[in-house]
Amino acid sequence: MIYLLYGKELLLIEKKLKEILEKEKLDDYSVNKYDLETDSLNTILEDASIVSMFGDKKGIIVSNSYIFTGTTKKGAVEQDTYLLLSYLEHYNPDTILIFITIAEKLDERKKITKLMKKNGSVIELGTNKNINAIVKEMFEDYEINSQVIQLLIDRVGENLQILNQECDKIKTYKNGEKRITEDDILNLTTKNIDADIFKLIENIVLKNKQIALEAYQEMIKRNEEPIKILIMLANQFRIMYQAKELSKKGYTANDIASTLEVHPYRLKLALEKSRNFSSSVLLHYLEELADLDSNIKSGLVDKDLALELFILKI
Repeated sequence: MIYLLYGKELLLIEKKLKEILEKEKLDDYSVNKYDLETDSLNTILEDASIVSMFGDKKGIIVSNSYIFTGTTKKGAVEQDTYLLLSYLEHYNPDTILIFITIAEKLDERKKITKLMKKNGSVIELGTNKNINAIVKEMFEDYEINSQVIQLLIDRVGENLQILNQECDKIKTYKNGEKRITEDDILNLTTKNIDADIFKLIENIVLKNKQIALEAYQEMIKRNEEPIKILIMLANQFRIMYQAKELSKKGYTANDIASTLEVHPYRLKLALEKSRNFSSSVLLHYLEELADLDSNIKSGLVDKDLALELFILKI
C-alpha cells in the first residue's frame, strides 16, 4: 500500500502516521526512513521493491515529499519522478510506502499526483475539523466543557503542537482526576504572548482602540515589558509586510515561511492579517513603531505610554 499524507499541521500528520503503522503492525525495527531533500528516489524505490523471502511487511517513510506540490527545493537532490510513476503502476504489496509533505495543497496538475490518487491513498490532514473538537480529543476520556477548552485556546493560541504539550502537562498533573476546570487551565498552562500580540493586532486592524488598549494593558498587568511588546508588534508587522510582498510575487506559503524562517503557523496568521492592510499602511506602522522605539531610548516618551499613544493614533 502507498500513502501520501499532507497538510499544515504536523501533529495531525504524526497522529495519522502512527495509526497507519499500528494498523499495518509495523514497529520501529521494520521501518526505514528517508528524506527527499537528501535521498534519491532511486535508492528509496530500490528499497521498496525488495521482496522479503519470508513475506514480512516493511515500512518506508519519506519526509519532505515536495515532488507532489508546486514547490521546488534549492539544494535538494534532483529527483527522477518517472521512477516513481513506474513504481506506482507496479508497486510491491509487501512494502508500506508513506510519503509525507507539510503543505497546504498538492499540485493537482502533476501526473505523479494524479497517479498517486488513483493507485494510492492520499490523506489531507489540515484543521478542517473544528479546533475545539481536536482539543477535546487530546483530552481523551477527561471531562472538559467547551468554555474551558476555549479558555485554553485563548491562553496558548491555536498551534496544535503547543496545545498538545499543554494538554499532556495538565493530564500528568491531574494524576487520575478526570475533570478539567478553568482553574487548572489558569494555574497549569503558560500564557503565550504571541496569542496576545495577534489579539492586539486584530483590534488594531479593526480600529477597535478601546479593546486594543485593554489588551495591551492586560499584558502590562502580567508584567510583560512594554519594549518587548513593541518589538514583537513591530516584528509581526514586518513579517506581514514581507509575506504580503512575497505572496504578490507568486511565492507559496511554504516558500514564504522558509524564506523568512518563521513557523508555518505564525506565517499563516500573518498572511491572514496582512489582507486587511495595504503595503503602504504596513510600512507606515513600522515607521511609527521605529520612531517610538527611538523616542523611548532618547527619553522623549515614557515607555509605559508609548504603545498607548500608537494605539490612539490608529
